[in-house]
Amino acid sequence: MEKPPFSIVFYEDRNFQGRSYECDTDCPDVHPHFSRCNSVKVESGCWVLYEKPNYTGYQYVLTRGEYPEYQRWMGYNDTIRSCRTFSYVSTEAYRMRIYDRPNFQGQMMEFSEDCESVQEHFRSRDIYSCNVMEGFWTLYEHPSFRGRQYFMRPGEYRKFSEWGAACAATGSFRRVTEF
Repeated sequence: MEKPPFSIVFYEDRNFQGRSYECDTDCPDVHPHFSRCNSVKVESGCWVLYEKPNYTGYQYVLTRGEYPEYQRWMGYNDTIRSCRTFSYVSTEAYRMRIYDRPNFQGQMMEFSEDCESVQEHFRSRDIYSCNVMEGFWTLYEHPSFRGRQYFMRPGEYRKFSEWGAACAATGSFRRVTEF
């Protein structure tokens, strides 16, 4: 039997113990299948997990691998309420432009590689708008790829609220690559 292109297994307890639920497609509400999520195995594909139903709340971007406790995916707690897949293309190029003002105004800088410290490269932590031209990216609230995560698909984001952020402060970002 052929493995589905997307497959993730959620476990209620740490270290892949307790009740589990396997998912192979987008799911706007996983709560009927498990009450808490303390570990995850991404068997195939790339996933964005959300703290709230209908793809809202804190986001966590996961690629293939094992996450024996929620801190491994930088989770704030054991609450996952929805999940969504996205296609990863290994030959994909990466290009993103960031701006220090809304509507693509002000200082602009283009990136094609990961950035561990926005402030060191951009002279500011604030990203008010962003144009993701190629590839998928994850923006992080703090430097060194820590804090809240924001999944960025190709497209134009005229203000930070369009990618789900409450403020413009961004510490780092990196390309989403499957390992």
